Amino acid sequence: MSFTAFISDLHLTRTRPRINRIFFSFLAGAALQADALYILGDLFEYWAGDDDLVDPLNAQIAAALKAVSEAGVPVYLMHGNRDLLLFDSFGRAAGVTFIADPTMIDLYGTRTLLMHGDTLCTADERYQASRRRMHSRAWQRVFLTLPLLIRRAMIERARRRSDARKQTEAEAIMDVTPAAVDQALHASGCERLIHGHTHRPARHTHLIAGRNCERWVLSAWYDHGEYLSVSAQGCTPVQLD
Repeated sequence: MSFTAFISDLHLTRTRPRINRIFFSFLAGAALQADALYILGDLFEYWAGDDDLVDPLNAQIAAALKAVSEAGVPVYLMHGNRDLLLFDSFGRAAGVTFIADPTMIDLYGTRTLLMHGDTLCTADERYQASRRRMHSRAWQRVFLTLPLLIRRAMIERARRRSDARKQTEAEAIMDVTPAAVDQALHASGCERLIHGHTHRPARHTHLIAGRNCERWVLSAWYDHGEYLSVSAQGCTPVQLD
């Protein structure tokens, strides 16, 4: 059966070797059977810049992705909040095609909107302000002038602060805002939305201007791996162990 695979929020890092093994097995197996593979952000726990390809695990991940694309399966990559500093050097090493957030595609006759998902969390004003700063070219240019080791340390500190904040903030603030979802679906005219970021895998339904739309939230790869298989028959989450 013809299908397209979607994944996000893998947060690959050397401290989680089991998830890394599941990812490599997926690329060597199910991904090669797909019409295309879409990665909707946060492939890495963090990415400090394309010079971080010197890290052996990062280089191995890039090589494994390139093997998929060289086998004839297009690999599309959307930036997440953890890996917004992925640029052309990584793209060439991994054989991936970068796509914008959001992106609209036709999936076997269904108009589908793809997003990382963080822009839908509009109630988290503190995060949105931080996101705007880090997505500015000026901030990125200055940050990338710092030595790699300093960039890594700064990102690690920011990640720890973010994890601590999650323990105190209300969960609803960090989830998507329903109005933002409705607006995205209405503006795009799509019948389906696929996104990650929230780590709350589920299927949701939305009534948009008289149209029944569905929203699929992709799973984070913590306890296990999972991809969303999308075919002409619909969407099916597939767990990987």
